[in-house]
Amino acid sequence: MADALQSLKVVELCRVLAGPWASQTLADLGADVIKVEHPEGGDVTRSWGPPYFESPDDPWRAESAYFLSANRNKRSVAINFAHQEGSDIVVELARRADVLIENFRPGNLAKYGLDYHSLRAVNPRLIYCSISAFGQTGPASHRPGYDLAIQAIGGLMSLTGQPDGTPGAGPIKAGVAVSDLFAGLYSVIGVLAALHARSVSNRGQYLDIGLFDSQVAALANQSMNYLISGMVPSRLGNAHPNVVPYQSFQTSDGHLVLAVGNDEQFRRCCAQLGRSDLSKDERYRRNRGRVEHRDTLLAALKDTFVTRPTADWLSLLEAADVPCAPINGLDQVFAEPQCVARALCLKLPHAYGAVPSIANPVRLSDTPPSYRRPPPLLGEHTDEVLRAELGFDGQHIGALRAAGIIL
Repeated sequence: MADALQSLKVVELCRVLAGPWASQTLADLGADVIKVEHPEGGDVTRSWGPPYFESPDDPWRAESAYFLSANRNKRSVAINFAHQEGSDIVVELARRADVLIENFRPGNLAKYGLDYHSLRAVNPRLIYCSISAFGQTGPASHRPGYDLAIQAIGGLMSLTGQPDGTPGAGPIKAGVAVSDLFAGLYSVIGVLAALHARSVSNRGQYLDIGLFDSQVAALANQSMNYLISGMVPSRLGNAHPNVVPYQSFQTSDGHLVLAVGNDEQFRRCCAQLGRSDLSKDERYRRNRGRVEHRDTLLAALKDTFVTRPTADWLSLLEAADVPCAPINGLDQVFAEPQCVARALCLKLPHAYGAVPSIANPVRLSDTPPSYRRPPPLLGEHTDEVLRAELGFDGQHIGALRAAGIIL
């Protein structure tokens, strides 16, 4: 069958992660994504390294691993739309598009005639998605912001890290740019919702996605803990505010995580640990009591786990269907039999050789994600797109290139 979004045309005016992540997700599902980049350097993340995936012939020709992570299945067109002729080209691409995704500072694209109101006039069916740090309205809407700042102001860092008064205490960011990723995925959800609405109304619409909004929304149970109780959640390290035991434990040779989600799992866990006395203790039989008596229960469990190596405990707990896991480095992640069986790491043919990529996790039975193109070189598809999409001839393209409008 055809890809799920095969007929969808997307214009991307994005850099860094949130916008590219959104459009890559759409592209994996079949959309034709045209990534518009500045001829001088393109998406800034092309240089965010090392590490780089280098040309075998010239080490100065290289793409960063960062850029490669978020730009698969796209065509790159290098256009300087600060020139009128350049912005006219983007307008023509938008006229033919279903979706436009941009992550410029609010208001910045209006001076080029590339804002929603200008493009809606030429394409009323256009779904226009703006991604910014703080959204298009409010007192902070004008401010720039990368993921780190959003994790901080959006509350995530206040919840992440070791508790005050313990070694290494202090707020910590997540190990990947989750605020960007949240915003990118919320953007995809919004675009798909707008496409469905357009199938009824025949009209496009405007999406205003803020990294800050997305981060606050993704605080989930922690934000509700605060709103219900009025108590500001504190950092708990790897522990859980609402479920016990649900954290990491040191063993005789390393660490593991234990994720007990209900009372029956706790009973089986204690039996495997040789500590059935704990599950029979009235303080610990129910999760509410385990949360209230967290300190004494965890002390007993910690004393038990340090007596044997990680592999022994994992074997025992898995045999009793108790959720647990080793704490893997990425080398161990990609060696995991489950990772191999699910083919989560794949190779794509690239100008510089076979480039690794991570599979899209959306598993559709009839229209699964496809991997048609590697992340593009800067301006790799400029001529192809201008000819096929806009009907430009070689003379016109040559004149634009000579004027520095395209690469």
